[in-house]
Amino acid sequence: KGVVAKGYDVVAYFDNEAKEGNKEIATEHDGVKFYFSSQENLNTFKKNPNKYIPQYGGFCAYAMGAKGSKVPVNPETFEIRDGKLYLFYNRGSTNTLSLWTNEGAEQLKEKADKNWKKITQK
Repeated sequence: KGVVAKGYDVVAYFDNEAKEGNKEIATEHDGVKFYFSSQENLNTFKKNPNKYIPQYGGFCAYAMGAKGSKVPVNPETFEIRDGKLYLFYNRGSTNTLSLWTNEGAEQLKEKADKNWKKITQK
């Protein structure tokens, strides 16, 4: 829908919080919208947007690594790893953050990086 992280505040993730953003406190970057829970977080984002943008276009990190697939996420299921934001699918009995961790996050991250590069070069 053109809104990153289903409208959740990408800066809040770095405080280990999944917070819904407010469409009244928003900005656009690289053609997509970002919502924030506070003006302070919006200002923080504007100073260094690339720090806060989710990896793999905001698609599920596990699915990108395991299959090279663009899978929607549950914005409340996330990980900050090496200063970067990763989002995951989590519905029913499938929590891909658990799979990511249990199956070797570093190896999956390497595969996801390669898969995302292929997708974005098309």
